[in-house]
Amino acid sequence: MATACSIRVRGVVQGVGFRPFVYRLAQAKMLSGWVLNGDQGVEIHLEGTEEDLAAFIRELRTKQPAAAQIAEIEVESAPCEGLSEFTIRESERLDRPTVRISPDLAVCDECLAELHDPLDRRYRYPYINCTNCGPRYSVILALPYDRPSTTMRDWPMDRYCSGEYHNPANRRFHAQPVACPACGPRYFLCEGSNSVAKDERAIERAAQLLREGRIVAVKGLGGYHLACDARNPEANVALRERKFRKEKPFAVMARDLEVARGLIQFSAETEELMTSNARPIVLGQRKMELAGVAPENDELGVMLPYTPLQHLLFAAGAPDILVMTSANRSSEPIAYEDQDALERLAGIADAFLIGERPIARRVDDSVARAGVFGPIILRRARGYTPGAVAMLPTERPLLALGGDLKNSITLVVGGQAFVSQHIGDLDHYQAFQAFEETVGDLVAMYDVRWEELTIAHDCHPQYVSTAHALKLPSVRRCAVQHHRAHLASVLAERGEWDERVVGVSFDGTGYGDDGTIWGGEIFVGSVRSGFERVAHLRQAALAGGDAAARSPVQAAAGFLAQTDFLRDLTAEPFNLGLRYLGALNLIHREVRTFSTTSAGRLFDTAAALLGFVREITFEGQAAIWLEQLARGASNVDAYPFPFADHELDFRPLLEDVIRDRIRGRSTGEIARAFHRGIAAGLRECIMTNCEEQGIRTVVLAGGVFQNELLLRDLKPALDGEGLRVWTNHAVPPNDGGISLGQAALAAFEQSAADGESHA
Repeated sequence: MATACSIRVRGVVQGVGFRPFVYRLAQAKMLSGWVLNGDQGVEIHLEGTEEDLAAFIRELRTKQPAAAQIAEIEVESAPCEGLSEFTIRESERLDRPTVRISPDLAVCDECLAELHDPLDRRYRYPYINCTNCGPRYSVILALPYDRPSTTMRDWPMDRYCSGEYHNPANRRFHAQPVACPACGPRYFLCEGSNSVAKDERAIERAAQLLREGRIVAVKGLGGYHLACDARNPEANVALRERKFRKEKPFAVMARDLEVARGLIQFSAETEELMTSNARPIVLGQRKMELAGVAPENDELGVMLPYTPLQHLLFAAGAPDILVMTSANRSSEPIAYEDQDALERLAGIADAFLIGERPIARRVDDSVARAGVFGPIILRRARGYTPGAVAMLPTERPLLALGGDLKNSITLVVGGQAFVSQHIGDLDHYQAFQAFEETVGDLVAMYDVRWEELTIAHDCHPQYVSTAHALKLPSVRRCAVQHHRAHLASVLAERGEWDERVVGVSFDGTGYGDDGTIWGGEIFVGSVRSGFERVAHLRQAALAGGDAAARSPVQAAAGFLAQTDFLRDLTAEPFNLGLRYLGALNLIHREVRTFSTTSAGRLFDTAAALLGFVREITFEGQAAIWLEQLARGASNVDAYPFPFADHELDFRPLLEDVIRDRIRGRSTGEIARAFHRGIAAGLRECIMTNCEEQGIRTVVLAGGVFQNELLLRDLKPALDGEGLRVWTNHAVPPNDGGISLGQAALAAFEQSAADGESHA
């Protein structure tokens, strides 16, 4: 006897071949019914025997497409409609969408085989894709995900592509961006103001220019790259000069895995990250020196080709290692619109390899590392965004605006927390424009009305993101303290709302409850109950406020003023110079001086004492330099970093640094002893608070915990105490992850307020 059921599947189930998979599965089980893309995911109606329905549901859970991510399956009984076949129906839009949008996917092996097959219709066609790969988030204009709602809407399918699109047995069945050379978009090359080549010749010419040491702007999935031969020092220097990028490392793209293995130290975890569907830039210890690519840096960021065009460039003879850096001038957002790229990159790029398919929104490359606590995302963008990273216990929509550095935003719809792509530093006007665009884009995509939204933002009254929050047309706002948001982001990833933790939140800067600059904070509590500050780094004076973040010498003055060393630190071997004396003068006169507990500035102070006395040219540069200096030294005894009276005291730590520097000890050994001292002091602080509070779970969050050497020192120390240690994995530990933490804390504050209003 025939029975019927309705099934709703939530998760990343649109744009990943899920409907074709359901169609084929229903056919195999001889079931009738239909499947469609709905507002909340995929909707299925099935009719057949109970046995066949049960078999269908079992395989639905276990044999989904590789790119799909099922979050929830709801099954309910339904009346039989007497259907005689199974069909794919047109998408429905009945309510606000809550479906998870698929990230952009790396080109699959099957498409690559066709790309290089002279007998295939799509031979050397740079827009080849199927339901298992290709663009998603970067081409979607609206939900549900159908071709008229993508940037492919201006290219109608020809008979051949349409035949594949409508053939359930074909892997391009309902692949929305499907195209071929006869009906789809093309590529062309511009040199100067002229288009000089098209399609295959354009790619061959671009490869030739790269071999000749020229710089080519190449249109990708989420924006343009600036590419040059990574083995050519002159090309790398030219790119730095034109881009105004002084020292920040460039990422490189290796032709294949074999070439990548020659560039950095590989582990199984590194390879798994690099070859994943997300295809991030993966950081690793470099094995090869590429002059001008990563100056004074022992790490190199490497990625593999992920678009058909990139594979075609290498096949056409492009150098086997290419610098592939975001197409912009330093600190600007990546260029993604053709005319804007031609205007902004004029004077940087010698040629432009331009594809006709528009990009719906800018999406940078993601950056990740295989760390001692597991994979860590340092910049979350292409391949990951805009995936839901957590389910929050709220039905009311919520928008969290993040901070001003490494900004990302989080939109919560139907309890799902969708984290945007990396946006950038909002003190740059173009980045703020990108921030406004992303806010509007994500809110419109999910059809959220502003008057329904709760807006979460940082507590800092002078943040650009805070000012923007106050301008948005919402009646509910929630200010969230920066360092608590860091901790909450880790717990939100795990859905741990009630777990009491000792949380260490170490970073460069954040507005504290007392109006001072925090950054070395220890809390106890949970997301639901809140976090109480129970300890912190000893306070120091910060001359010039935020300006000190750009000058390690200036930051050092307030920390060193508290030590017992009266030696002139402007002399050898320190050479801290007039900037240091000027900062000391400000501190002694109490002019433009602020109190801070910033762990980031403590690392800067150590770097200054060991020789980093210039201004930084990118965020975190001095701390990275210090970490890499320490990596070159063997294990040494830790410097003292005592914890007493709820305070971590940096004075003995820095005094030993100064003492050993005067004695002539190697700077590498001093840097290593400093790191081991930080780890030992943190262990003592954590254990004291865990024992006092009866807690066995520790959270490490904030930008300082991007320091892999520090994490390596901490892990055995905390594991040996039987503690459970949690860190970020789905969002960055830096400020790129705090919007998720803001959303989590705001959701519980909102819930508590709603409870009081109903009491």
